[in-house]
Amino acid sequence: MNNILNTLPSINAERDGGRTAFNYLDRSLELSSISSADFNDRTSLMAYALETLGLEPQQRVAVFSENRLETLIMDFAIYANRGVTVSIYATSSDEQVEYILRDSGAVVVAVDTAKRLDAVMRVRKNCKDLRHVVVYDRGLAEKYPGEVMEFGKMLSLGEAATPACRKEVDDRRKSAMPEDMATIIYTSGTTGEPKGAVLTHRSFDAALEIHRDRLDMLSTSDTSLCFLPLSHIFEKAWTYFCFYRGIEVTVNNDPHRIQEAVAKVRPTCMCSVPRFWEKAYTAIQEKIASMGWLQRTLVARALKVGRRRNLDYVRLGKKVPVLLEKQYQFFYKRIFLTMQKAIGIEHGNIFPTAGAPLSPNIVEFFHSCGVNVIIGYGLSETTATVTCFPNVDYEIGTVGTVLPGIEVKIGDEGEILVKGPTVMAGYFNKPEATAAAFTADGWFRTGDAGRFDEHGALILTERIKDLFKTSNGKYIAPQAIESRLGEDKFIEQVAVIGDRRKYVTAIIIPAFEALKEYAKAKKISYKSLEELVKNSEIRDMIAKRIDELQSNFAGFERIKKFTLLPKAFTMEAGELTNTLKIRRPVIAARYASEIEAMYA
Repeated sequence: MNNILNTLPSINAERDGGRTAFNYLDRSLELSSISSADFNDRTSLMAYALETLGLEPQQRVAVFSENRLETLIMDFAIYANRGVTVSIYATSSDEQVEYILRDSGAVVVAVDTAKRLDAVMRVRKNCKDLRHVVVYDRGLAEKYPGEVMEFGKMLSLGEAATPACRKEVDDRRKSAMPEDMATIIYTSGTTGEPKGAVLTHRSFDAALEIHRDRLDMLSTSDTSLCFLPLSHIFEKAWTYFCFYRGIEVTVNNDPHRIQEAVAKVRPTCMCSVPRFWEKAYTAIQEKIASMGWLQRTLVARALKVGRRRNLDYVRLGKKVPVLLEKQYQFFYKRIFLTMQKAIGIEHGNIFPTAGAPLSPNIVEFFHSCGVNVIIGYGLSETTATVTCFPNVDYEIGTVGTVLPGIEVKIGDEGEILVKGPTVMAGYFNKPEATAAAFTADGWFRTGDAGRFDEHGALILTERIKDLFKTSNGKYIAPQAIESRLGEDKFIEQVAVIGDRRKYVTAIIIPAFEALKEYAKAKKISYKSLEELVKNSEIRDMIAKRIDELQSNFAGFERIKKFTLLPKAFTMEAGELTNTLKIRRPVIAARYASEIEAMYA
Protein backbone atom coordinates (compact mmCIF):
# COMPACT_ATOMS: atom_id res chain seq x y z
CA MET A 1 0.00 0.00 0.00
CA ASN A 2 1.11 3.62 -0.49
CA ASN A 3 2.09 5.77 2.46
CA ILE A 4 1.40 9.50 2.19
CA LEU A 5 5.05 10.60 2.11
CA ASN A 6 6.02 7.99 -0.52
CA THR A 7 3.63 9.45 -3.07
CA LEU A 8 2.92 13.02 -1.92
CA PRO A 9 4.99 14.84 -4.61
CA SER A 10 3.22 13.02 -7.44
CA ILE A 11 -0.22 13.49 -5.85
CA ASN A 12 0.44 17.22 -5.42
CA ALA A 13 1.76 17.53 -8.98
CA GLU A 14 -1.45 16.03 -10.30
CA ARG A 15 -3.58 18.19 -7.98
CA ASP A 16 -1.70 21.50 -8.23
CA GLY A 17 0.35 21.28 -11.44
CA GLY A 18 2.06 24.62 -12.10
CA ARG A 19 1.05 26.14 -8.76
CA THR A 20 3.99 27.12 -6.53
CA ALA A 21 4.83 24.48 -3.94
CA PHE A 22 7.97 26.00 -2.46
CA ASN A 23 9.80 29.30 -2.54
CA TYR A 24 13.47 29.50 -1.67
CA LEU A 25 14.94 32.48 0.14
CA ASP A 26 18.72 32.58 -0.24
CA ARG A 27 21.21 34.44 1.95
CA SER A 28 20.75 37.65 -0.01
CA LEU A 29 16.97 37.32 0.56
CA GLU A 30 16.38 36.78 -3.15
CA LEU A 31 13.29 34.68 -3.80
CA SER A 32 12.95 31.85 -6.31
CA SER A 33 10.15 29.32 -6.62
CA ILE A 34 9.35 25.81 -7.81
CA SER A 35 5.96 24.45 -8.85
CA SER A 36 4.45 21.22 -7.59
CA ALA A 37 5.04 19.63 -11.00
CA ASP A 38 8.71 20.66 -11.12
CA PHE A 39 9.26 19.56 -7.52
CA ASN A 40 7.84 16.14 -8.37
CA ASP A 41 10.07 15.89 -11.45
CA ARG A 42 13.23 16.69 -9.47
CA THR A 43 12.22 14.36 -6.66
CA SER A 44 11.73 11.53 -9.16
CA LEU A 45 15.12 12.16 -10.78
CA MET A 46 16.81 12.14 -7.37
CA ALA A 47 14.95 8.95 -6.46
CA TYR A 48 16.27 7.27 -9.63
CA ALA A 49 19.78 8.51 -8.87
CA LEU A 50 19.71 7.08 -5.35
CA GLU A 51 18.52 3.72 -6.66
CA THR A 52 21.29 3.79 -9.27
CA LEU A 53 23.84 4.37 -6.47
CA GLY A 54 22.55 1.22 -4.78
CA LEU A 55 20.18 2.53 -2.11
CA GLU A 56 18.04 -0.32 -0.83
CA PRO A 57 14.66 -0.11 0.96
CA GLN A 58 14.99 0.86 4.64
CA GLN A 59 18.63 1.91 4.29
CA ARG A 60 19.45 5.27 5.84
CA VAL A 61 20.39 8.51 4.11
CA ALA A 62 21.66 11.37 6.30
CA VAL A 63 21.17 15.06 5.56
CA PHE A 64 23.63 17.51 7.17
CA SER A 65 22.56 20.98 6.07
CA GLU A 66 20.92 24.29 6.82
CA ASN A 67 17.37 24.58 5.48
CA ARG A 68 17.53 24.12 1.72
CA LEU A 69 15.07 23.24 -1.03
CA GLU A 70 17.48 20.43 -1.94
CA THR A 71 16.88 18.87 1.49
CA LEU A 72 13.16 18.54 0.79
CA ILE A 73 13.90 17.03 -2.63
CA MET A 74 16.28 14.57 -0.96
CA ASP A 75 13.73 13.67 1.72
CA PHE A 76 10.96 12.78 -0.70
CA ALA A 77 13.36 10.98 -3.06
CA ILE A 78 14.45 8.84 -0.12
CA TYR A 79 10.82 8.09 0.77
CA ALA A 80 10.11 7.13 -2.86
CA ASN A 81 12.77 4.41 -2.45
CA ARG A 82 11.35 3.29 0.91
CA GLY A 83 14.56 4.67 2.39
CA VAL A 84 14.95 6.35 5.78
CA THR A 85 15.94 9.99 6.31
CA VAL A 86 18.36 10.88 9.11
CA SER A 87 18.65 14.56 10.00
CA ILE A 88 21.87 16.05 11.37
CA TYR A 89 21.75 19.60 12.73
CA ALA A 90 23.84 22.05 10.73
CA THR A 91 25.50 23.17 13.97
CA SER A 92 26.70 19.66 14.90
CA SER A 93 30.32 19.03 15.82
CA ASP A 94 32.53 16.44 14.10
CA GLU A 95 31.93 14.10 17.03
CA GLN A 96 28.15 14.43 16.73
CA VAL A 97 28.24 13.94 12.96
CA GLU A 98 30.38 10.82 13.29
CA TYR A 99 28.19 9.42 16.07
CA ILE A 100 24.96 9.80 14.06
CA LEU A 101 26.46 8.49 10.81
CA ARG A 102 27.82 5.44 12.61
CA ASP A 103 24.82 4.79 14.84
CA SER A 104 22.31 5.09 11.98
CA GLY A 105 24.47 3.14 9.53
CA ALA A 106 23.85 5.80 6.88
CA VAL A 107 24.98 4.71 3.41
CA VAL A 108 24.64 8.18 1.86
CA VAL A 109 25.05 11.65 3.36
CA ALA A 110 24.01 14.94 1.72
CA VAL A 111 25.63 18.22 2.78
CA ASP A 112 25.22 21.82 1.68
CA THR A 113 28.48 23.75 2.05
CA ALA A 114 32.25 23.35 2.09
CA LYS A 115 32.31 23.60 5.89
CA ARG A 116 30.00 20.65 6.39
CA LEU A 117 31.53 18.70 3.52
CA ASP A 118 34.94 19.00 5.19
CA ALA A 119 33.44 17.83 8.50
CA VAL A 120 32.01 14.70 6.85
CA MET A 121 35.27 13.95 5.05
CA ARG A 122 37.19 14.23 8.33
CA VAL A 123 35.07 11.50 9.96
CA ARG A 124 34.27 9.41 6.89
CA LYS A 125 37.00 6.83 7.52
CA ASN A 126 35.32 5.90 10.81
CA CYS A 127 31.87 5.36 9.22
CA LYS A 128 32.08 1.91 7.65
CA ASP A 129 28.59 1.95 6.13
CA LEU A 130 28.96 5.32 4.39
CA ARG A 131 29.42 4.82 0.62
CA HIS A 132 28.42 8.11 -1.02
CA VAL A 133 28.67 11.82 -0.23
CA VAL A 134 26.43 14.32 -2.08
CA VAL A 135 27.03 18.08 -1.90
CA TYR A 136 24.49 20.78 -2.80
CA ASP A 137 26.78 23.70 -3.64
CA ARG A 138 28.47 23.69 -7.02
CA GLY A 139 32.20 23.28 -7.50
CA LEU A 140 32.84 21.58 -4.17
CA ALA A 141 33.24 18.07 -5.58
CA GLU A 142 36.57 19.21 -7.05
CA LYS A 143 38.00 19.35 -3.51
CA TYR A 144 37.66 15.58 -3.23
CA PRO A 145 37.98 14.12 -6.77
CA GLY A 146 36.12 10.87 -7.20
CA GLU A 147 34.80 10.90 -3.62
CA VAL A 148 31.92 13.39 -3.81
CA MET A 149 29.01 13.88 -6.22
CA GLU A 150 27.26 17.23 -6.72
CA PHE A 151 23.49 17.54 -6.43
CA GLY A 152 23.20 18.67 -10.06
CA LYS A 153 25.15 15.63 -11.25
CA MET A 154 22.80 13.45 -9.23
CA LEU A 155 19.83 14.90 -11.13
CA SER A 156 21.67 14.18 -14.41
CA LEU A 157 22.27 10.63 -13.21
CA GLY A 158 18.54 10.35 -12.58
CA GLU A 159 17.76 11.61 -16.09
CA ALA A 160 19.93 8.83 -17.52
CA ALA A 161 18.29 6.14 -15.37
CA THR A 162 17.38 2.91 -17.11
CA PRO A 163 13.78 1.73 -17.50
CA ALA A 164 14.58 -1.03 -15.01
CA CYS A 165 15.68 1.56 -12.43
CA ARG A 166 12.55 3.64 -12.93
CA LYS A 167 10.36 0.53 -12.59
CA GLU A 168 12.18 -0.46 -9.41
CA VAL A 169 11.48 2.91 -7.78
CA ASP A 170 7.84 2.72 -8.86
CA ASP A 171 7.58 -0.81 -7.42
CA ARG A 172 9.10 0.40 -4.15
CA ARG A 173 6.48 3.13 -3.86
CA LYS A 174 3.72 0.59 -4.43
CA SER A 175 5.14 -1.93 -1.95
CA ALA A 176 5.57 0.59 0.89
CA MET A 177 4.12 -0.46 4.24
CA PRO A 178 2.83 1.65 7.17
CA GLU A 179 5.35 0.05 9.52
CA ASP A 180 8.29 1.10 7.31
CA MET A 181 10.75 3.41 9.04
CA ALA A 182 10.37 6.94 7.62
CA THR A 183 12.91 8.94 9.60
CA ILE A 184 15.23 8.79 12.58
CA ILE A 185 15.23 11.95 14.68
CA TYR A 186 18.15 12.17 17.05
CA THR A 187 17.27 13.77 20.37
CA SER A 188 19.36 16.69 21.57
CA GLY A 189 20.93 14.81 24.42
CA THR A 190 20.72 17.25 27.36
CA THR A 191 22.17 14.35 29.34
CA GLY A 192 24.04 11.37 27.89
CA GLU A 193 24.46 10.48 24.22
CA PRO A 194 21.76 11.23 21.62
CA LYS A 195 19.11 8.63 20.91
CA GLY A 196 17.53 8.13 17.48
CA ALA A 197 13.73 8.13 17.69
CA VAL A 198 12.35 5.93 14.91
CA LEU A 199 9.21 7.39 13.33
CA THR A 200 7.31 5.17 10.92
CA HIS A 201 5.15 6.11 7.96
CA ARG A 202 2.16 5.09 10.06
CA SER A 203 3.13 7.84 12.51
CA PHE A 204 3.42 10.49 9.78
CA ASP A 205 0.19 9.40 8.06
CA ALA A 206 -1.65 9.71 11.37
CA ALA A 207 -0.01 13.06 12.23
CA LEU A 208 -0.91 14.59 8.87
CA GLU A 209 -4.54 13.51 9.09
CA ILE A 210 -4.89 14.51 12.76
CA HIS A 211 -3.51 17.97 12.06
CA ARG A 212 -5.79 18.38 9.06
CA ASP A 213 -8.75 17.79 11.37
CA ARG A 214 -7.50 20.05 14.20
CA LEU A 215 -6.12 22.89 12.06
CA ASP A 216 -9.17 23.27 9.86
CA MET A 217 -8.75 27.06 9.77
CA LEU A 218 -5.89 26.63 7.25
CA SER A 219 -6.37 26.49 3.49
CA THR A 220 -4.45 26.69 0.22
CA SER A 221 -4.59 30.48 0.46
CA ASP A 222 -2.19 30.35 3.43
CA THR A 223 1.57 30.77 3.14
CA SER A 224 4.22 29.53 5.57
CA LEU A 225 7.83 30.40 6.32
CA CYS A 226 10.19 27.53 7.12
CA PHE A 227 12.89 28.95 9.39
CA LEU A 228 13.29 26.48 12.26
CA PRO A 229 15.77 23.72 11.34
CA LEU A 230 14.27 21.00 9.12
CA SER A 231 16.31 18.61 11.26
CA HIS A 232 13.90 19.42 14.13
CA ILE A 233 10.70 17.35 14.13
CA PHE A 234 8.56 20.46 14.67
CA GLU A 235 9.64 22.14 11.43
CA LYS A 236 9.95 18.87 9.50
CA ALA A 237 6.42 17.73 10.39
CA TRP A 238 4.98 21.25 9.90
CA THR A 239 6.57 21.66 6.45
CA TYR A 240 5.35 18.22 5.41
CA PHE A 241 1.88 19.15 6.65
CA CYS A 242 1.87 22.39 4.65
CA PHE A 243 2.96 20.49 1.52
CA TYR A 244 0.24 17.91 2.20
CA ARG A 245 -2.39 20.67 2.47
CA GLY A 246 -1.17 22.61 -0.57
CA ILE A 247 0.10 25.55 1.52
CA GLU A 248 2.91 27.46 -0.17
CA VAL A 249 6.12 27.26 1.88
CA THR A 250 9.11 29.60 1.69
CA VAL A 251 12.33 27.96 2.83
CA ASN A 252 14.71 30.35 4.58
CA ASN A 253 18.39 29.42 4.25
CA ASP A 254 19.92 31.89 6.71
CA PRO A 255 19.00 31.27 10.39
CA HIS A 256 20.64 34.56 11.38
CA ARG A 257 18.20 36.69 9.34
CA ILE A 258 14.87 35.39 10.60
CA GLN A 259 13.32 38.81 11.30
CA GLU A 260 14.28 39.99 7.82
CA ALA A 261 12.89 36.81 6.28
CA VAL A 262 9.56 37.22 8.09
CA ALA A 263 9.34 40.85 6.93
CA LYS A 264 10.12 39.78 3.35
CA VAL A 265 7.70 36.84 3.15
CA ARG A 266 4.91 38.10 5.46
CA PRO A 267 3.55 34.60 6.10
CA THR A 268 0.05 33.80 7.28
CA CYS A 269 1.35 30.90 9.35
CA MET A 270 4.65 29.47 10.56
CA CYS A 271 5.85 27.35 13.43
CA SER A 272 8.27 28.95 15.86
CA VAL A 273 9.84 28.63 19.28
CA PRO A 274 9.05 30.93 22.24
CA ARG A 275 12.24 32.98 21.82
CA PHE A 276 10.86 34.48 18.59
CA TRP A 277 7.83 35.85 20.44
CA GLU A 278 9.85 36.87 23.52
CA LYS A 279 12.10 39.05 21.35
CA ALA A 280 9.12 40.54 19.50
CA TYR A 281 7.42 41.26 22.82
CA THR A 282 10.42 43.02 24.36
CA ALA A 283 10.91 45.10 21.20
CA ILE A 284 7.27 46.21 21.30
CA GLN A 285 7.42 46.98 25.02
CA GLU A 286 10.54 49.06 24.46
CA LYS A 287 8.75 50.97 21.70
CA ILE A 288 5.75 51.61 23.95
CA ALA A 289 8.03 52.81 26.77
CA SER A 290 9.58 55.39 24.44
CA MET A 291 6.19 56.90 23.53
CA GLY A 292 4.73 60.06 24.99
CA TRP A 293 2.08 59.94 27.70
CA LEU A 294 -0.86 60.31 25.31
CA GLN A 295 0.34 57.52 23.00
CA ARG A 296 0.98 55.18 25.91
CA THR A 297 -2.50 55.87 27.24
CA LEU A 298 -3.98 55.09 23.82
CA VAL A 299 -2.04 51.82 23.58
CA ALA A 300 -3.14 50.80 27.08
CA ARG A 301 -6.75 51.45 26.09
CA ALA A 302 -6.29 49.49 22.85
CA LEU A 303 -4.86 46.50 24.74
CA LYS A 304 -7.75 46.56 27.19
CA VAL A 305 -10.27 46.54 24.32
CA GLY A 306 -8.27 43.87 22.45
CA ARG A 307 -8.10 41.67 25.48
CA ARG A 308 -11.84 41.93 26.13
CA ARG A 309 -12.77 41.30 22.51
CA ASN A 310 -10.29 38.49 21.71
CA LEU A 311 -10.10 36.69 25.05
CA ASP A 312 -13.54 37.22 26.57
CA TYR A 313 -15.50 36.68 23.35
CA VAL A 314 -13.59 35.38 20.30
CA ARG A 315 -11.60 32.85 22.36
CA LEU A 316 -14.82 31.40 23.74
CA GLY A 317 -16.68 31.43 20.43
CA LYS A 318 -19.08 34.12 21.62
CA LYS A 319 -20.54 36.89 19.47
CA VAL A 320 -18.69 40.17 20.02
CA PRO A 321 -20.94 43.08 21.07
CA VAL A 322 -21.31 45.63 18.26
CA LEU A 323 -19.82 48.56 20.18
CA LEU A 324 -16.83 46.50 21.34
CA GLU A 325 -16.21 45.33 17.77
CA LYS A 326 -16.24 48.91 16.50
CA GLN A 327 -13.79 49.97 19.21
CA TYR A 328 -11.53 47.04 18.38
CA GLN A 329 -11.53 47.78 14.64
CA PHE A 330 -10.64 51.39 15.41
CA PHE A 331 -7.63 50.36 17.48
CA TYR A 332 -6.71 47.52 15.15
CA LYS A 333 -6.26 49.83 12.17
CA ARG A 334 -4.36 52.47 14.13
CA ILE A 335 -2.26 50.42 16.55
CA PHE A 336 -2.35 46.64 16.20
CA LEU A 337 -1.97 46.55 12.41
CA THR A 338 1.03 48.88 12.58
CA MET A 339 2.63 46.61 15.17
CA GLN A 340 1.96 43.49 13.09
CA LYS A 341 3.39 45.12 9.96
CA ALA A 342 6.58 46.00 11.85
CA ILE A 343 7.09 42.27 12.56
CA GLY A 344 5.79 41.09 9.17
CA ILE A 345 2.75 39.15 10.38
CA GLU A 346 -0.13 41.44 9.40
CA HIS A 347 -1.66 38.69 7.24
CA GLY A 348 -1.47 36.22 10.13
CA ASN A 349 -3.80 33.27 10.49
CA ILE A 350 -2.17 30.99 13.09
CA PHE A 351 1.34 30.79 14.55
CA PRO A 352 1.99 27.42 16.24
CA THR A 353 4.61 27.72 19.00
CA ALA A 354 6.26 24.96 21.04
CA GLY A 355 9.60 23.61 22.22
CA ALA A 356 9.78 25.44 25.58
CA PRO A 357 7.47 27.37 27.92
CA LEU A 358 6.21 30.76 26.75
CA SER A 359 5.04 33.15 29.44
CA PRO A 360 1.22 33.40 29.62
CA ASN A 361 1.66 37.19 29.81
CA ILE A 362 3.23 37.19 26.35
CA VAL A 363 0.61 34.83 24.93
CA GLU A 364 -2.18 37.03 26.32
CA PHE A 365 -0.50 40.17 24.96
CA PHE A 366 -0.29 38.88 21.38
CA HIS A 367 -3.83 37.52 21.42
CA SER A 368 -5.01 40.92 22.66
CA CYS A 369 -3.22 42.42 19.62
CA GLY A 370 -4.96 40.03 17.23
CA VAL A 371 -2.00 37.66 16.73
CA ASN A 372 -3.17 34.05 16.97
CA VAL A 373 -0.24 32.38 18.73
CA ILE A 374 -1.21 28.71 19.14
CA ILE A 375 0.63 27.02 21.98
CA GLY A 376 1.31 23.32 21.63
CA TYR A 377 3.26 20.48 23.14
CA GLY A 378 5.02 17.54 21.58
CA LEU A 379 8.27 15.64 21.25
CA SER A 380 10.46 14.05 18.62
CA GLU A 381 9.18 10.71 19.89
CA THR A 382 5.53 11.65 19.21
CA THR A 383 5.96 13.01 15.66
CA ALA A 384 5.65 16.50 17.15
CA THR A 385 2.24 17.61 18.40
CA VAL A 386 0.43 15.90 21.26
CA THR A 387 -1.69 18.87 22.36
CA CYS A 388 -2.37 22.39 21.09
CA PHE A 389 -4.85 25.23 21.41
CA PRO A 390 -8.14 24.44 19.68
CA ASN A 391 -9.72 27.15 17.53
CA VAL A 392 -12.03 28.18 20.38
CA ASP A 393 -12.20 27.46 24.11
CA TYR A 394 -8.45 27.38 24.59
CA GLU A 395 -7.02 28.23 27.99
CA ILE A 396 -4.01 30.57 28.21
CA GLY A 397 -1.41 29.14 30.59
CA THR A 398 -1.95 25.65 29.17
CA VAL A 399 -0.57 23.84 26.11
CA GLY A 400 -4.05 23.14 24.79
CA THR A 401 -6.12 20.00 24.51
CA VAL A 402 -5.15 16.54 23.30
CA LEU A 403 -5.34 16.01 19.54
CA PRO A 404 -7.90 13.51 18.20
CA GLY A 405 -6.64 9.95 18.01
CA ILE A 406 -4.05 10.48 20.76
CA GLU A 407 -4.39 9.46 24.42
CA VAL A 408 -2.72 11.23 27.33
CA LYS A 409 -2.79 10.41 31.02
CA ILE A 410 -0.84 11.51 34.08
CA GLY A 411 1.32 8.82 35.66
CA ASP A 412 3.61 8.56 38.66
CA GLU A 413 5.34 11.76 39.80
CA GLY A 414 2.90 13.67 37.59
CA GLU A 415 4.58 12.38 34.42
CA ILE A 416 2.73 12.90 31.14
CA LEU A 417 2.19 9.56 29.38
CA VAL A 418 1.19 9.29 25.71
CA LYS A 419 -0.27 6.53 23.57
CA GLY A 420 -1.34 6.65 19.94
CA PRO A 421 -0.36 6.10 16.31
CA THR A 422 2.07 9.05 16.26
CA VAL A 423 4.29 7.59 19.01
CA MET A 424 7.69 6.32 17.86
CA ALA A 425 8.49 2.65 17.25
CA GLY A 426 11.48 2.95 19.58
CA TYR A 427 15.07 4.19 19.73
CA PHE A 428 17.29 2.94 16.92
CA ASN A 429 19.83 0.34 18.07
CA LYS A 430 18.87 0.92 21.72
CA PRO A 431 16.51 -1.80 23.00
CA GLU A 432 17.21 -1.00 26.67
CA ALA A 433 16.49 2.72 26.20
CA THR A 434 13.35 1.80 24.27
CA ALA A 435 12.12 -0.47 27.05
CA ALA A 436 12.79 2.24 29.63
CA ALA A 437 10.82 4.78 27.57
CA PHE A 438 7.55 2.83 27.82
CA THR A 439 5.43 1.58 30.69
CA ALA A 440 4.61 -2.11 30.93
CA ASP A 441 1.25 -1.47 29.26
CA GLY A 442 2.68 0.54 26.35
CA TRP A 443 2.42 4.20 27.36
CA PHE A 444 5.31 6.42 26.27
CA ARG A 445 7.05 8.21 29.14
CA THR A 446 7.56 11.82 28.05
CA GLY A 447 9.77 12.85 30.97
CA ASP A 448 7.57 15.94 31.38
CA ALA A 449 5.41 16.62 34.40
CA GLY A 450 1.93 18.07 34.04
CA ARG A 451 -1.73 18.01 34.95
CA PHE A 452 -5.11 18.60 33.34
CA ASP A 453 -7.23 21.60 34.29
CA GLU A 454 -10.99 21.54 34.73
CA HIS A 455 -11.47 22.25 31.01
CA GLY A 456 -9.40 19.25 29.90
CA ALA A 457 -6.42 21.37 28.85
CA LEU A 458 -2.91 20.18 29.68
CA ILE A 459 -0.72 22.29 31.94
CA LEU A 460 3.02 21.61 31.81
CA THR A 461 4.81 21.99 35.09
CA GLU A 462 8.38 20.96 34.28
CA ARG A 463 10.79 18.48 32.80
CA ILE A 464 10.99 15.86 35.54
CA LYS A 465 14.78 15.65 35.17
CA ASP A 466 15.01 19.44 35.54
CA LEU A 467 12.98 19.58 38.75
CA PHE A 468 15.14 20.05 41.80
CA LYS A 469 14.66 20.34 45.53
CA THR A 470 16.25 22.97 47.76
CA SER A 471 17.92 21.94 51.01
CA ASN A 472 14.72 23.12 52.70
CA GLY A 473 12.74 20.45 50.85
CA LYS A 474 10.96 22.80 48.41
CA TYR A 475 10.56 21.68 44.79
CA ILE A 476 11.61 24.21 42.14
CA ALA A 477 10.59 24.18 38.46
CA PRO A 478 13.44 26.14 36.82
CA GLN A 479 11.88 26.47 33.36
CA ALA A 480 8.91 28.40 34.75
CA ILE A 481 11.29 30.93 36.33
CA GLU A 482 13.49 31.09 33.23
CA SER A 483 10.57 31.72 30.87
CA ARG A 484 9.30 34.53 33.13
CA LEU A 485 12.68 36.26 33.13
CA GLY A 486 12.85 35.78 29.36
CA GLU A 487 10.19 38.50 29.03
CA ASP A 488 12.73 41.16 30.00
CA LYS A 489 14.49 43.10 27.28
CA PHE A 490 17.77 43.07 29.21
CA ILE A 491 17.85 39.29 29.72
CA GLU A 492 18.82 36.93 26.87
CA GLN A 493 19.50 33.59 28.61
CA VAL A 494 18.96 32.23 32.13
CA ALA A 495 20.06 29.09 33.96
CA VAL A 496 18.38 28.70 37.34
CA ILE A 497 20.43 26.97 40.05
CA GLY A 498 19.46 25.58 43.45
CA ASP A 499 19.49 21.78 43.64
CA ARG A 500 20.05 20.85 47.32
CA ARG A 501 20.99 24.46 48.03
CA LYS A 502 19.53 26.83 50.64
CA TYR A 503 18.04 29.17 48.04
CA VAL A 504 17.64 29.74 44.30
CA THR A 505 20.27 31.54 42.24
CA ALA A 506 20.78 32.12 38.52
CA ILE A 507 23.44 32.47 35.87
CA ILE A 508 22.20 35.22 33.55
CA ILE A 509 23.36 36.24 30.09
CA PRO A 510 22.25 39.84 29.43
CA ALA A 511 20.93 41.10 26.09
CA PHE A 512 24.18 42.91 25.37
CA GLU A 513 22.95 45.44 22.80
CA ALA A 514 20.15 46.60 25.10
CA LEU A 515 22.61 46.74 27.99
CA LYS A 516 25.05 48.87 25.97
CA GLU A 517 22.27 51.31 25.11
CA TYR A 518 21.30 51.54 28.79
CA ALA A 519 24.92 52.16 29.77
CA LYS A 520 25.19 54.90 27.15
CA ALA A 521 22.00 56.59 28.35
CA LYS A 522 23.17 56.43 31.98
CA LYS A 523 26.72 57.53 31.05
CA ILE A 524 28.21 54.34 32.47
CA SER A 525 31.74 53.93 31.14
CA TYR A 526 33.34 50.51 30.56
CA LYS A 527 36.20 49.04 28.58
CA SER A 528 34.85 45.52 28.08
CA LEU A 529 31.72 43.43 28.55
CA GLU A 530 33.42 41.84 31.57
CA GLU A 531 33.64 45.26 33.18
CA LEU A 532 30.09 46.19 32.13
CA VAL A 533 28.41 43.14 33.72
CA LYS A 534 30.29 43.75 36.99
CA ASN A 535 29.18 47.39 37.20
CA SER A 536 27.14 48.02 40.36
CA GLU A 537 24.58 50.24 38.58
CA ILE A 538 23.98 47.53 35.98
CA ARG A 539 23.62 44.86 38.65
CA ASP A 540 21.21 47.00 40.68
CA MET A 541 19.08 47.65 37.59
CA ILE A 542 18.93 43.93 36.69
CA ALA A 543 18.19 43.00 40.31
CA LYS A 544 15.25 45.40 40.43
CA ARG A 545 13.82 44.01 37.18
CA ILE A 546 14.22 40.43 38.40
CA ASP A 547 12.35 41.28 41.62
CA GLU A 548 9.47 42.75 39.60
CA LEU A 549 9.33 39.79 37.21
CA GLN A 550 9.14 37.19 39.96
CA SER A 551 6.75 39.06 42.25
CA ASN A 552 4.08 36.37 41.71
CA PHE A 553 6.38 33.50 42.65
CA ALA A 554 6.47 32.00 46.12
CA GLY A 555 9.29 33.24 48.34
CA PHE A 556 11.25 29.97 48.11
CA GLU A 557 11.06 30.08 44.27
CA ARG A 558 12.56 33.55 43.89
CA ILE A 559 16.11 34.14 42.76
CA LYS A 560 18.09 35.48 45.72
CA LYS A 561 21.43 36.02 43.98
CA PHE A 562 22.58 36.03 40.37
CA THR A 563 25.75 36.19 38.29
CA LEU A 564 25.94 38.10 35.00
CA LEU A 565 28.23 36.55 32.39
CA PRO A 566 29.95 38.51 29.60
CA LYS A 567 29.32 35.88 26.90
CA ALA A 568 26.35 33.81 25.78
CA PHE A 569 25.75 30.09 26.21
CA THR A 570 26.45 28.39 22.87
CA MET A 571 25.99 25.07 21.12
CA GLU A 572 29.67 25.09 20.13
CA ALA A 573 30.70 25.21 23.80
CA GLY A 574 28.30 22.35 24.60
CA GLU A 575 26.16 24.57 26.86
CA LEU A 576 23.09 24.39 24.60
CA THR A 577 21.56 21.53 22.66
CA ASN A 578 20.88 21.89 18.94
CA THR A 579 17.34 22.89 19.87
CA LEU A 580 18.73 25.63 22.16
CA LYS A 581 17.83 23.90 25.41
CA ILE A 582 20.20 24.45 28.34
CA ARG A 583 22.54 21.59 29.19
CA ARG A 584 22.33 22.05 32.93
CA PRO A 585 25.09 19.59 33.93
CA VAL A 586 27.55 21.32 31.57
CA ILE A 587 26.68 24.78 32.90
CA ALA A 588 26.87 23.58 36.51
CA ALA A 589 30.35 22.17 35.92
CA ARG A 590 31.70 24.99 33.76
CA TYR A 591 30.57 27.79 36.09
CA ALA A 592 31.09 25.92 39.37
CA SER A 593 33.22 28.68 40.89
CA GLU A 594 30.67 31.40 40.04
CA ILE A 595 27.89 29.25 41.48
CA GLU A 596 29.80 28.50 44.67
CA ALA A 597 30.46 32.23 45.13
CA MET A 598 26.68 32.87 45.21
CA TYR A 599 26.39 30.46 48.16
CA ALA A 600 29.53 31.56 50.02
